[in-house]
Order: sequence, then structure tokens, then C-alpha cells
Amino acid sequence: MILTLNQLERHLFRAADILRGRMDASEFKEYIFGMLFLKRCSDVFEQRQEEVREQLKQAGAGEIDIAHQVEFPDWYRATFYVPPQSRWQHLLKEAHQGVGSALNKALAGLEEHNPSLAGVLEHIDFTRKVGSTTLPDKKLRDLIVHFSEYRLRNEDFEFPDLLGAAYEYLIRDFADSAGKKGGEFYTPRPVVRMMVRLMDPQEGHSVYDPCMGSGGMLILAKEYLEEQGGDPRRLNLFGQEASGSVWAIAKMNMLLHGVSSADLRNDDTLTDPKHIVENGELRRFDRILTNPPFSIGYTPSQHFPERFHYGSVPEGAKKADLMFLQHMVACLKSDGRLATVMPHGVLFRGGDEKRIRAGMLEDDLVEAVIGLAPNLFYGTGIPASILVLRGKGAKPEERQGKVLFINADREFFEGRAQNYLLPEHIEKIASTYDAFEDVPGFARVVPIKELRDNDYNLNIRRYADNTPPPEPQDVRAHLKGGVPVAEIDARRPLFDAQGLDPMVLFTPRASAPDYVDFAEHLSEKRDLKPAIEADAGLQQKEASVMAAFEAWWAEHGGSITGLTGNGGRLTQLRDELLGSFTSALEPTAMLDRFAVRGIIAGFWFDNKNEFRTLQARGCLGVVDAWRTSILSLLEDEQSKANPLDHRLVHFLLEEYVAELEVLAARKAELDARIKAAEAKPEGDDGDESEESDGGDDDTPPPEQIKAWKSQRTQLRKQHKAKVASFETHLNAAVDALDEPAAAELVGTILHNDLKGILKRYIRQQRQQVIAAFETWWDKYRVTLADIEAERDTAAKELQQYLEGLGYV
Repeated sequence: MILTLNQLERHLFRAADILRGRMDASEFKEYIFGMLFLKRCSDVFEQRQEEVREQLKQAGAGEIDIAHQVEFPDWYRATFYVPPQSRWQHLLKEAHQGVGSALNKALAGLEEHNPSLAGVLEHIDFTRKVGSTTLPDKKLRDLIVHFSEYRLRNEDFEFPDLLGAAYEYLIRDFADSAGKKGGEFYTPRPVVRMMVRLMDPQEGHSVYDPCMGSGGMLILAKEYLEEQGGDPRRLNLFGQEASGSVWAIAKMNMLLHGVSSADLRNDDTLTDPKHIVENGELRRFDRILTNPPFSIGYTPSQHFPERFHYGSVPEGAKKADLMFLQHMVACLKSDGRLATVMPHGVLFRGGDEKRIRAGMLEDDLVEAVIGLAPNLFYGTGIPASILVLRGKGAKPEERQGKVLFINADREFFEGRAQNYLLPEHIEKIASTYDAFEDVPGFARVVPIKELRDNDYNLNIRRYADNTPPPEPQDVRAHLKGGVPVAEIDARRPLFDAQGLDPMVLFTPRASAPDYVDFAEHLSEKRDLKPAIEADAGLQQKEASVMAAFEAWWAEHGGSITGLTGNGGRLTQLRDELLGSFTSALEPTAMLDRFAVRGIIAGFWFDNKNEFRTLQARGCLGVVDAWRTSILSLLEDEQSKANPLDHRLVHFLLEEYVAELEVLAARKAELDARIKAAEAKPEGDDGDESEESDGGDDDTPPPEQIKAWKSQRTQLRKQHKAKVASFETHLNAAVDALDEPAAAELVGTILHNDLKGILKRYIRQQRQQVIAAFETWWDKYRVTLADIEAERDTAAKELQQYLEGLGYV
């Protein structure tokens, strides 16, 4: 059975659980990374050794000769040679005492026999003291046994880059656990994805991250090119990281993603840049992507001081941000492009930083300034910005002498502890950057002259103000009632998009033609929502959108399930779907272009792993992977997820689930009956001598309650037996499928997923319409005259009450 991403993620999470409590995530992450890397190397070595053994056997070699030759390291140049003390089976069988030392020797042996791993594993020390003690043998032994649960060969994975995806999950989980420290090695992947999209790396490009952390920007640049149908082996990756342990995480990240050629260096980028060409100059790159540490102290460097010709901040000042930016500019090819995360302060602070900004602006390097939402990054709740720069003279002619400001600080999904960029937000930002044009309330193209006149202040809100207009307040309407027609007309674009004529919910005022009253049948605020939802025009418009969707799916849905074996087709298909979906839905004029593109972007992101599996294994492979995930949930006692909620179960075992629901409902009904029958009447003190003589006691007799309990027991047994047969039912249903049937099933499930996303967007827009009417109700339904009349009535009642008491 294949190993799915969900399985592997839970497997790695449980591995971390073994060590949680004894040390911080920031301390034990290297142990988990090291164990995963060692297990992967050992499994791949074992597979290659089997191939070599068979090859020698076919060549006629004897067993003794084969046993000797399979140990030659030259056979394993494409992978890693794993010496005997580093092999997983050796650790599993032999490492029972002094387990920490055995693991250290295994890592040292792996590094010693593979020069490309020099320095990567040496910092992982399983015998290091945690507090006053080292990790006990039992804990480390538990880790070895746990990692033995799954084999980690490529042939075992649901899609080729499964291990890399799982490693990314592990890094993200450790960043979540490490809190503020997580920001030192991890940039949230939606932000990275957006930056890579802006940079658009191509085959033959060199991509550089001078503050690479765990290497996520380089990995996603490689994935982006791969999804575009390009050859990721033709993307040259370079990175530098000051922290030795984080550099090692990045190296392992690359190797687990199948990237062995990345040139990653370990040192401080500002003081000692390591990527230097043969003539002693700094290497230059086509694309630079990075998230440098915010506002750290600046230490001058004797290496390549010409990097900082725009200016310098004082030594020790916690303003090194623009020094990093100058280093990037110095490392950029003449036609290159860079994107970097920066704190907002660098956009408007004066002094040395203003001089640096001014120099870059006058040289026309700055192409875009993008403001992001607060609380997106680990370690800081403050909002950050993205600066996009090009080499001097490299801007397209139509962009020269201009800077695009995008205010995306309202583009986020609010999470419990952190905010997130969703695919639709990325799509909106990226498509606005591509168009390089004004978008009211979101983006504005500003000429350099205006920036010069504003003293080179790049404060985003100054140029792209997305502050919503204040809610209008009509004094006359507050005093005399009625909704101003002017306010209704101002919201016409929203109503027209939804197909609603707002005037059908109002009646005109003959005495005041500029005001209207709510229709007579709308006597309470709660009447608004059903009246709007029942509107014929609105229903017709929503039906036209769904009809356009169904027609689009009928034409293009089959291209998704036809992905199998199309190696370079994945993102080509994404772009085709994006274009055709936009063309199909934009004419309905309900959703704006950003929302329409966001629907496909969100659908694609949610199902990206399914598409990878589909491409590698076909539709049967997707269904099989879903089955594996469901069955692993059954075995996972710690998981709170219900296997019956999986979308495959809903479609494949509809009758089975319905039968379970009937049994559960009948049991719940009997539970309620028995509980009601056995409940002591309110106020009953238990005195049986005081019996009611009313004759209307409808409490069931004991025989009836006993019969109900017997029925409940039988239902429990039936329900338990039914649940126990779930795996059998699921396996039988999946095994009965052939590829065409699986394609139809996968297509139906994906169709319903996308349809659900579209319906969610329609509901959100409909809710905006309802909210507009409810706002008018709250503002104008109660007039000053109503308030005064209510006051007078209350005063009269009080007067009568006081008179009755004799106080007046």
C-alpha cells in the first residue's frame, strides 16, 4: 500500500510527540530531521544495493564476490553510500544501550563517506545534555522503532516529492511550536509562493537567497518551474545562512527534495558573502528572493564595501535592513529582478535610510512596494512589506520612472494565532503586479516625480489608501425616517451584480421623492434576509452563474482527470483552467475578476497533492491514496478526525453511511425516551406515599422502559458491527473500481469541491447585499419621532404607576 502525505505527516508529528516535554521544539527539531534523513538514506541505499546485487548476479558473480562488491562506494554515487554502522537495520537490531552514541556514530559515518554532506550532520548530538541529563536510551529507542514503521523509497510514495512535502510540513510544525524563534528559519509558505510568482523564475536562471533559513524560497522556486513544465535541474540555486544548524536544515531540505546541486554556504552574508566568481567579484544572479532578519544591528565589513555605495547606517544601529537590500542589488544581474520582505520602517524613516532610498529611486530600481497584512510572520505581529526591484535600466519601458504601490493589508484569512494569505489573495496581488495599473482602493502607479516631491517617502497608505469610506448618515432620514435614494444608488453596482432590483423591497414616499420606506411586508429586521434570498432576479442571476459553471466543467473537467502521465502539463493545465474559467464566469458579471481567479487558485491549491498523485499514478492511484489515508485514520487513536467524513466515503459508500446514520438516529431516539422516562419529576422529593391522584401521569410503565433498553442494546451491537465492517466495505468498493470508474468518481468529487467554493463566494456576496439592507434598517427604521413617542408612552406609564402608589 502506498504512503500518503497525510500518513507521513501524522507519522512525523507522532515522532515529535516522543520528545515533546523534555525539550523545546527549537532544541529537538535537529533530532527529528536527523532521524528522518538517516532513515531515508538507508532505505534508498538498501534499494540500490538490491539493484546492484541483482546486476552482479545477472553477470554471473558468486555470492561471496557479490557480498564483497556491493560494498564498493562507487556503486552509490547517484545517492549516498551508507556504511554498515549507519544502516537502519543495524540500529534497529543492535542499538539497545548507548543509543545516543550509536546514532551519533551512524550520522558521523554517513557524513564521512559522502563529501557532499560535510558539516551537515555533525551538529546533531544525540548525547547532548538536556537540562542536567541526556535523553534516555528508551526515548531514543522509541524513536528508532517509530521511524521503522514506514519504508521511505520513492516507489512507496503517492507522488514523487512526497518526502520533500512532508519535510516542509515538519519545518512548519517546528516553526509553529518555536513561536518567535520560528521566524529565524521559516517564512510562511503562502508569502514565499506569492514572491516566487512575482519573480517568475525560468529555465537557466540562477536564484539566490542571501538569508535562506530552511531554504523554502529556493525550494518553491524549483517547484514553481517544475509546475510550469520546465526542467528544475536547469534552475541553479544559491543560498547563504549565518546559523550553522539552520544551514544544515536547509541542506537536508534540498536533498530530501531531490536537489543535490544547490550551492549553499554558511556565514554572515553582510560581513562575509561567500558566492564569489573566479575573478574575485561577487557572483550575480537572475533572481533574488529573501526574507532577511528585521532590524538587526549593522556590523561594517571589509569585504566588498562597494556594495553599499548608496549609503550606510551607523555601526551597531539596528537598521541593517537596507544594507541587506544594497547587497542584493549588488548581486543582481543587469536584467535581474529581486523580491524581499522588509519592515515598513525602511519605507519612510529619514536620515541615512532616506538617502539610500533616494539613490535607489533616482536610479529607477524600485518597481513595486507591496503592503501585507499584520501577523503573517512568525515572531512579529507587525505588518511587513515586499519590495520588488530590477537591475538598473531593466524595467520594461512602460514601467520606467514609475513605482507600483499595492496595499494588500486587508487581504488575509484570520487564523486563531496567526493570519494567512489564501490563494485568492496571492492571485489578486500577483495579477495586479502583472497588470501594473491602478486599482481603486488597492493599487496605484506613482511617478518618480511625485515620490521626489514627497521627500522619497514610500508610505504605502499615502499612495494606495484602502480605508473604507465612512458610513453615510442622513440627518433628515434619522429625524423623519426613510432610506435615502442616494445611498441606494451608491450601492447599485453590488445589487446589479447580484441581479437584485433594490426598489422591489421599498415603497416610494410621495411627500419626499428622494426617500423610500421599507415595503409593508418587511415589518421586522429578520424579514429582510428571506425576502432578499427569495427575490426572482437574484435567484435567476445565481442560477445563471451555476449554469455557466456546469457548462464550463462539462467542457474542461475531463482535462483534469486526463492528467495521467503528462509530465509537464500540471501548471499548463492550471493556466488553461484559470483562463477558461475566467472567460466563462466573468460575463455573468456577478463576481469580480479577482474573485473568479481566486476560486480556481483556491481549488488548485486545495487539491494540488491529488493532482500530483493523479499525474503520477492515475485516478485509481488517487482513490487508493484516499483509501490509505482513511484507513490510517482508523488506526490513529489520537486523531480527532472522523474517517466517515472523508469525501471519498461520502460518494463511494453512500448507502453504508446512510444505514449508519439510521442506526445512530434510532439509538439517539431511544436514549432520549429512556432518559425522559427515568428522569425524576421536578420538585419530587422522593416521597412515594404522596402520589398524584390526577390520573394524568403518562410515565411509561417499567416493562416499556425495559423493552426500550433491550432495543437500544441491540442497536448498539448492530452499530458496532456495522462500524467494524467499514474497512471491508471500503476495500471492496475501491477494489471494484477500474480506471474509467475511478476517473468518473474523482471527477465528480473534484467537481463538487469546486462547486462548493463557487457557492461560498456567491453566499459571501449575497451576505453583503443583506448587510446593506440591515444597515439601513438599523440606521433609519426608527425615527426621532418614534423615539419621542416611545419616551412619552413610558413617561405616561410611569406617571400612572406613581399615582397608583399615591406619590403624586
